Amino acid sequence: EKARQILLSMDGKVEQLRHLEVGIDLIRSERSSDIALVTKFDSMDDLQAYQVHPYHALEVAAYMKSVCSSVVTADYQSA
Repeated sequence: EKARQILLSMDGKVEQLRHLEVGIDLIRSERSSDIALVTKFDSMDDLQAYQVHPYHALEVAAYMKSVCSSVVTADYQSA
């Protein structure tokens, strides 16, 4: 739950974020991840700015790296 709250805390602090959703895994199978983060941005430039945003990089990502054994990402363009 703390990881979820940390991720949700970016809402309103990282101006490039247009959508932020955090979900906790319900099934807990061997193939499952514990937590999922879905974000949306207006442009690729905004995504890149988000990745280096001080709050995201120094607070959120630093915390997540300390509690996650692995991370899987997929950055894609949606309609």
